[in-house]
Amino acid sequence: MALDATIKTQLKQYLQMLREPIVLAESLDDSVGATEMHDLLVEITNMSDKVTLMQEDNARKPSFAVKRGDAHSKASQLVGVRFAGIPLGHEFTSLVLALLHTGGHPIKLEQDKIDQIAAIKGEFHFETYVSLSCHNCPDVVQAMNMMAVINPNITHVMVEGGLYQDEIKERNIMSVPTIFLNGEMFGAGRMELDEILPKIDMGASAKEAEKMNSKAPFDVLIVGGGPAGAAAAIYAARKGIRTGIVAERFGGQVMDTLAIENFISVQETEGPKLVAALEEHVKSYDVDIMPLQKAVSLTKQENGMVQVGLDNGGTLQSKVVIAATGARWRKLGVPGEAEYQNKGVAYCPHCDGPLFKGKHVAVVGGGNSGVEASIDLAGIVGHVTLFQRGDALKADAVLQDKLHSLSNITIILNAETKEITSTNDKVNALVYTDSTTGESKTVELEGVFIQIGLVPNTDWLKDSGVKLSTYNEIEINCHGSTNVDGVFAAGDVTTIPYKQIIIAMGEGSKAALGAFDYLIRQ
Repeated sequence: MALDATIKTQLKQYLQMLREPIVLAESLDDSVGATEMHDLLVEITNMSDKVTLMQEDNARKPSFAVKRGDAHSKASQLVGVRFAGIPLGHEFTSLVLALLHTGGHPIKLEQDKIDQIAAIKGEFHFETYVSLSCHNCPDVVQAMNMMAVINPNITHVMVEGGLYQDEIKERNIMSVPTIFLNGEMFGAGRMELDEILPKIDMGASAKEAEKMNSKAPFDVLIVGGGPAGAAAAIYAARKGIRTGIVAERFGGQVMDTLAIENFISVQETEGPKLVAALEEHVKSYDVDIMPLQKAVSLTKQENGMVQVGLDNGGTLQSKVVIAATGARWRKLGVPGEAEYQNKGVAYCPHCDGPLFKGKHVAVVGGGNSGVEASIDLAGIVGHVTLFQRGDALKADAVLQDKLHSLSNITIILNAETKEITSTNDKVNALVYTDSTTGESKTVELEGVFIQIGLVPNTDWLKDSGVKLSTYNEIEINCHGSTNVDGVFAAGDVTTIPYKQIIIAMGEGSKAALGAFDYLIRQ
């Protein structure tokens, strides 16, 4: 498999950073994938005199391991990093980092984090199933690979689902990334290093809680790291006040959005790219960023401070809190949805679409998200059936025009989804009622992608006294203030209409200005 000129130039430059020799140990069969993998490894080997290639026998064929040392001296030392697949596409960065870290290039982690990983006892053998089009998978792969490089008790194999379809079927994997630890299910979905460590290092959560408790009170604390939260943090920090941002994951729902074509002044971008730019912008100011922290409560204290409780037991104090926790995918709430999630029921077509290559899938929802998902999936799967509850699609006209131009999409209107059924623990059909006739109908298929809108993330405010609407959105005034003194809110979690990235940014900015105005009047 020949690399294109741009990638080859980039890779050659990266390999110049190797400090120690490394070995690529390939284990091949006679498949086309093995030939492509061998060609790639030969290309990499020819780019640096610090890289050598050797053959070995591993149960997974084709695959290759990354080792320290020199194959010719037979002194290579196994590092627990293996790629069962060709790590290009979104996984190209994972390959580059694995080569560099194994070859002695410093890992960009705080020393205390490296020490924590190195001190973990026990045997941890991770396997991560990915698709090369999944933009969430590299975070998991790179975190696992770093741990394997640091600690010899940890090994990790990236398994490309398209190449290992038999394993995908055997383990009933219907979404990526899916992670196994020592042969047992460990987790599914995007996970970062700070999410993984507490699951294998039992003392990590208590240490993190202690760290949160020791922080001095903030002037403004933003809860949520999406567009609204990022904008609020920037506007607050620019006022020269002590600002913090605590978020379960930076970027929120935007991380799951690939095509963004309505962000004014930027003709086209992707969610992860926009999130990276947002995070860098926030980091350019004096903002205390606390990622991977989930807020579970908000309490107005007698001394006038607002306290935010975290799920690890820690607490944060602030004069003002801006709630910008966004929203999550809305569930259908029908039998079979929860039971078969990650077994045929999915919410991210970009991540999980490749696992349904050539198959018949459903998309439930006729708004922009549902129509965009149908268009994307049509290029991968065999057939898409789009179910819309009402008598007309709600997506933008340009999207509908594209949808109708595709021959492998069927649109069913007036369809009320009633049940998702399965055979052998895998989705096999969707049952719906035709609302015009009352007739129950069944469509046989192998996957269901649900795209019916969002639910505000306000569960953590249930005992806070903050007033919520009938849809559980936070009610705010024109300054972004809630009914609780010192508590503001912004973005998709509030009652503002039109849940859009650019609107959320404006609302976050407005809430920060409102918060600053509140502070100077106290």
